[in-house]
Amino acid sequence: MKTLTIAALSLLLSSAAVHAQEKSNVEISGTVKGQNSGKVYLQKFDNKMFFTLDSAELKDGTFKFKKTLKLPELYGLTIDKEESPLYVFLEKGKVDVSLDPEGYYRNSVVTGSASNDLFASYKKQKEVKIDAFIKENPSSLVAAYVFYRDFSYRLTPEEIRQNLQLLDPKLSNTPYVAVLKDLVNVLTSVGIGNKAPDFEGLTPEEKSTKLSDHFGKYLLLDFWASWCGPCRRENPNLVKAYQKYHDKGFEIFAVSLDKDKEAWLRGIKDDNLSWTHVSDLAFWNSSAAKLYGVRAIPSNVLIDPNGVIIGRNLRGEDLDKKLEELLATPLAKTP
Repeated sequence: MKTLTIAALSLLLSSAAVHAQEKSNVEISGTVKGQNSGKVYLQKFDNKMFFTLDSAELKDGTFKFKKTLKLPELYGLTIDKEESPLYVFLEKGKVDVSLDPEGYYRNSVVTGSASNDLFASYKKQKEVKIDAFIKENPSSLVAAYVFYRDFSYRLTPEEIRQNLQLLDPKLSNTPYVAVLKDLVNVLTSVGIGNKAPDFEGLTPEEKSTKLSDHFGKYLLLDFWASWCGPCRRENPNLVKAYQKYHDKGFEIFAVSLDKDKEAWLRGIKDDNLSWTHVSDLAFWNSSAAKLYGVRAIPSNVLIDPNGVIIGRNLRGEDLDKKLEELLATPLAKTP
């Protein structure tokens, strides 16, 4: 549903349409609630991760950055490099920030950026249809980012393609649109009925193993991470399915998007995950996740004994029903 807030912001943004991302001057001034000293870190967003660009000293609770940055673009501000920052869409000129660290910065206030105003308004909407949001804001970087972050993993390749056509072509040089265009091809290549692309990974013991080494049974390729709450909540369902169907010809090959090996190993142990595990400890830069177009976890692909993809994102009862159907008669054991 359209709102007056969205409509008004769309008018503001129409005069600041993205013609190209280019380096421009920006000044960020702000305060940090409850702190008079310390540092504020300016971070750059890249593939669901933030990387620190610069820091500013807090003086009497205030800070300032004067930088030449690629704009408009998504950046982050934080007082702790290990925690998720406040998301800030920066544009040319001066931006003021009241940084409140409590509750993951949810009560922070940003003024001076129409793009950030649009993003803040978007986050307050209960239901958003991505095609309608893009049509209202076709030239806004926010529309491209929201499409990339919140909808790419829900849509079919054709739906992604159709929504890409709604964006202003001048956004095509942004990383978000580049990822979405590539995702159309990747998701098409790993669609149901296609051969599962092979890859190699390192186990916790640092031994190399290929996905194809485990063909011959019904194989669930599971993408997860120890830091992923929904993944950890789904793991008991996987354990139950594994115990129920393993002897009938079911295997799991798990790829972790962890970046800390100890956390990965602890997650395997704590959740009693007794199947094959691999990881390149590359977080969202996981090569296997990119190969399969994984943009959110948990995510999985069900592969038949011949290495052909027969299902995707089957969880809980849906996975159990599918395996019951497939393994009503146990597979003959490979000699």
